[in-house]
Amino acid sequence: MKRIEVTLSLPAIVPLLDVIKQMADTLGSSLAAPLRLDDLEAEFHTAWQSDLLTAQNADVRALLALFDQEFFTAHTVTLDEGNAEPVLRACSALRLRLRTEVLPALPDEALESGAVDLLPLAEPVRRAFLAYVFLATLQDLILSHLGSTILGGDHP
Repeated sequence: MKRIEVTLSLPAIVPLLDVIKQMADTLGSSLAAPLRLDDLEAEFHTAWQSDLLTAQNADVRALLALFDQEFFTAHTVTLDEGNAEPVLRACSALRLRLRTEVLPALPDEALESGAVDLLPLAEPVRRAFLAYVFLATLQDLILSHLGSTILGGDHP
């Protein structure tokens, strides 16, 4: 089984984990990308939304589980075939929530390129941006090293 072990700086990551946890709490009762399916019957829409919310919350728990007591001892997270897909989805959900809730003033191009001048940003926005970049980097690592394993076939 392929796996990646990533060692992280505790002083650098703890403030970002606080932001990620706050955003995770906001996802507990609402989807990162709300459903807009007007043609569905109300009962079907409610059931589908409930299933998606359950799956989203499980994915977020998988991401947060990387940062358990062992992480705070060894400063290392392990990604493998078992947790890579849920962690990818959780990163996406959290990035969407950060984008809409904390970072709406930053253009998409700046967010995706990381080309943001941090100095003029208020501290909460700065931390949210750094958490956004961290989650994107985590996604890139997974896709680079485990992409072909979890997605099947070749992946860049």
